[in-house]
Amino acid sequence: MHPVTIAGTLSPWEPAVFSLVIYGMMILALVTALLFIASWLGEKKINHEKLRPYESGIIPTGSARLRYPVSFFLIAVFFLIFDVEGAYIFSWAISCDELGWSGWLQISFFIIMLLLGLVYIWRKGGLDWGPTRTRD
Repeated sequence: MHPVTIAGTLSPWEPAVFSLVIYGMMILALVTALLFIASWLGEKKINHEKLRPYESGIIPTGSARLRYPVSFFLIAVFFLIFDVEGAYIFSWAISCDELGWSGWLQISFFIIMLLLGLVYIWRKGGLDWGPTRTRD
């Protein structure tokens, strides 16, 4: 039996496996060298501004423990309905011929659930983006 195909496994000396190991070692050496050079050449001046947390260019004030309004979560559900569903429906559309009626029923159920979520958001006021008037 050929030494490469003993028990259905590849020998470490198979050209493809050997090349992959050499490539991995070269990448590891390159990353190590780049990290070493960056830490060696980089500035090491520590001051108060560098130790401050970076919050998207805004100096943080107060506690980060804030109560989110309900509209924040309604917008999150709104995002799920109209963005993530597109990936599922697109992948279904690619393979709708192979899925047949079973796939059609499943995507129909999925779309009905999304529409129910949209109705829920609509009734809770998640689609009202402007200020609301209240009765006194």
